[in-house]
Amino acid sequence: MALTFIDLFAGAGGLSEFFIIKGFKPIAFVEMNTDACYTLKTRLVYFYLKRNKKIQIYKKYLKREISRDEFYKQIPEFITSIVLNHTISKDDIKELFDKIKNTRPYGKYKKVDLIIGGPPCQAYSLVGRARDPYGKEKDPRNHLYKEYVKFLEEFRPNMFVFENVPGMLSAGKGALYKDIESYFDKAGYRIDKKILDASDFGVLQKRKRVIIIGWKKELNLKYPTLKKIRNKSWKVEDVLKDLPLLNPGEGTQIGAYKCKNSEYLSKLKLREKDDELIDHMARPHNKRDIRIYKKAIKMLNNMKKRLKYTDVPKEERTHKNINSFLDRYKVVDSKSKHSHTIVAHISKDGHYYIHPDINQVRSLSVREAARLQSFPDNYFFEGSRTSKFIQIGNAVPPLLGKALTNGMLQLFNGLKMEKSAKVKKLIRTDNILFKEGNVYSEKCCEEPVFSC
Repeated sequence: MALTFIDLFAGAGGLSEFFIIKGFKPIAFVEMNTDACYTLKTRLVYFYLKRNKKIQIYKKYLKREISRDEFYKQIPEFITSIVLNHTISKDDIKELFDKIKNTRPYGKYKKVDLIIGGPPCQAYSLVGRARDPYGKEKDPRNHLYKEYVKFLEEFRPNMFVFENVPGMLSAGKGALYKDIESYFDKAGYRIDKKILDASDFGVLQKRKRVIIIGWKKELNLKYPTLKKIRNKSWKVEDVLKDLPLLNPGEGTQIGAYKCKNSEYLSKLKLREKDDELIDHMARPHNKRDIRIYKKAIKMLNNMKKRLKYTDVPKEERTHKNINSFLDRYKVVDSKSKHSHTIVAHISKDGHYYIHPDINQVRSLSVREAARLQSFPDNYFFEGSRTSKFIQIGNAVPPLLGKALTNGMLQLFNGLKMEKSAKVKKLIRTDNILFKEGNVYSEKCCEEPVFSC
């Protein structure tokens, strides 16, 4: 029987990517951002077409030879209908439950084995708390874990994966995490947590996340062992060097690569043989920013120094504060094994994500940011350029998602083996004849304890 899952706060699908690839069957994706929902739908269509050897239809869509509506009509409608453009709040959660139960996959499987996802993290981030220290009554996002728990209570999956920023553990001097732990416990789940760094799993980016894994109390489980990918030689330039040069404001939705694949992209399958380059688009910049970018690039490449805001000539500064946030302009270091963290702020101005090539003098393109998040090149993001950056910055890196997928498969396989062992034991017992006076009878098998 197939393993099924629901993805909450699904975003652009970074966390769910490998659950689908590894054979988990999605029951529903719940996401409030409309563009992200279209990205999820487009990805589901991509998987269907690839599985049915019709990938040329996908390329026709990328080249805008067919409309999105025409593209979606290439597959059964129920496949995209499992993407629910819906908020998650206490006011309409029962309506959302009904929508999930009305999806065709739920009607087929009648079960949910796994729930994945994590509430928006801005409320728990260090920056967010600097603006508004953890206050339960002030920011409704602080309460979204309670809605997550309601899904556990409603669908009773064997396990769940809850993802968020490390700041969640220290918010309110630990009060927030204690609340979360208590709610999961009352719902009937044991949990364990770890802070994972995406760079340990093949992502060329330092990005730490808290990953809570939970399971029903009656299950004999523990946190899975996640296999790390050791980076001995890969550098950030390995995701940049095969891409065509762009000036600010240039780019195309679909085009050609400049040169052959890097070993990193090839080994981790971020660029495959038949891929075409998509979403390699850069934002425009004004002349002042270009002058500052050029100075920052030269300082890093020639002097191995980072530009501080105090290094910017007074006449070029737009902020009066020269005592804090001095790294407003930051170049992505191509010679490093990891870039700094890609976050949704990349959608604002690009100052914190300057391309290291002095011949380009711009911020990262959509595709470059996506690669640093470990999205494969065939992954298309719907919406405007700004919306694409937001989706990428908010995403769970797919390669981190791959490690979690493999970890959860360990747990489910363990359950399956335990179930099999119990059944075999019961079958052995079933074959023993018990003497009751002068009459012999067979003892009936009990139902297996676990359903995987």
